[in-house]
Amino acid sequence: AHASMHEGARGGRAEFKLTAHNDVDAVEDAITRWRADGGMGSVWIAVESLYSMDGDCAPMESLVALADRHEAFIVVDEAHATGVWGPDGRGLAAAFEGRDNIIALHTCGKALGASGALVTAPRTLCDYLVNRCRPFIYATAPSPLMAVAVREALAMLSDEPVRRVQLQERVAFAGRQLAERCGVVPSGSQIQPFVIGDNRRTMAVAAALQARGFDIRGIRPPTVPEGTSRLRISLTLNVGAADISAMVEALVEVLAQT
Repeated sequence: AHASMHEGARGGRAEFKLTAHNDVDAVEDAITRWRADGGMGSVWIAVESLYSMDGDCAPMESLVALADRHEAFIVVDEAHATGVWGPDGRGLAAAFEGRDNIIALHTCGKALGASGALVTAPRTLCDYLVNRCRPFIYATAPSPLMAVAVREALAMLSDEPVRRVQLQERVAFAGRQLAERCGVVPSGSQIQPFVIGDNRRTMAVAAALQARGFDIRGIRPPTVPEGTSRLRISLTLNVGAADISAMVEALVEVLAQT
């Protein structure tokens, strides 16, 4: 899960366990062992619906079934799915709306082009946060201007579904190009990692691509595990097929020279 979730767990003095990425069986084993060791209280399963470094998705259906078996809650970080995936861009947890054990967090600083965040959860939990969540209570409230910006962005998601269709077409096109030219396995999302491994080479390739006008960032430890330094290719509606083709061509050339 995102680093912010780790910090939140520490700040809330919660006992937490880490499990293998997207391994539902490992999550269940961790819950079972924790309870066998005398663990008390509610279980909260924290995941990203769409992971920011690998561009893959959490197995939401299996996680929901797991949560039901163990009377657990799921906290879903929708930062990279909001505005892009799900009905009306409401994220991947939207398929389970109405359940009382799912809390979805939607950041406004990515697809919505604003700042701040939204929490969607059962009314009882939202009321609890409003009255007891110190980081929320003592933070500066969003400005009216930002609230209007978020409201208009949400309206666009509902009124202009063609934007999501167009982005998904770009995602598919980029996936084909990268698979054919670079042997990359497509992530299927707007976040496409290109793992290089070596830290210095990764940053050198990223710098060379940026010099050619492509805003592609190098990601290295501790953000990602050792040996998995990568380029993080993020696709938006600001680029078209010609831009994607040019980026892939530049990537092939830079890799050969670096």
